[in-house]
Amino acid sequence: MTKSSRAKSRKLPWYLRPFKWLLWFLILSVLWVLAYAVIPPPVTFTMLADGNGITKDWTGLNNIDRNMVRAVIAAEDGKFCSHRGFDRDAIEQAIERNAKGKRMRGGSTVSQQTAKNVFLWQGTGWTRYVRKVPEVWFTFLIETIWGKRRIMEVYLNVAETGIGTYGVEAGAQRYFGHGASKLSPAQAARIAAILPLPKKREAVSPSGFTRRYGNNIQRRIGQVRRDGLDACIYK
Repeated sequence: MTKSSRAKSRKLPWYLRPFKWLLWFLILSVLWVLAYAVIPPPVTFTMLADGNGITKDWTGLNNIDRNMVRAVIAAEDGKFCSHRGFDRDAIEQAIERNAKGKRMRGGSTVSQQTAKNVFLWQGTGWTRYVRKVPEVWFTFLIETIWGKRRIMEVYLNVAETGIGTYGVEAGAQRYFGHGASKLSPAQAARIAAILPLPKKREAVSPSGFTRRYGNNIQRRIGQVRRDGLDACIYK
């Protein structure tokens, strides 16, 4: 048997190649998640696509005020400590609301948002639906490998908090002139209020919906503390 014939015999049939690619994706994605379990993500696709530069400052969770963590739970994911990455009730409510033609609203948890922000792209239109499959996989991985505390830490460091600004440390410095280690309930609530639309909402002297939403988050911070909704982070 010649060298070329042996090479052809080792070549996978075309119908098996997708399984090979899938296997490589699974292996590489697990290694990627394992690396970020201990290494701060240096950059994300969202940051690379931002034409306004990148301002960020990685800050460990021990140096982020608990008000900020509680504000994010109050605003984004009240069941953060009790679900395994997906909030079924929130997803069903979002589907029902969107089916009725009301304002589009997602049911993503903090875990899903972290998976999207760190490993995938933002996307709009049909690309958003293409992203959902790997988003589920990466959400499962970070829930399994990282755990809740690391998920929250990474989320608070990669979430967009303003034009060209990423992470709550950079956001706190931008809006309030000091770091994230000393955020009042009002300041934390204002940052949490702008997270869904950081390029369009204002954390300083907010008005209209952003002001009302921030005030509501501030009130709910106390509820998060009283009900122990952050217990998986501060044991």
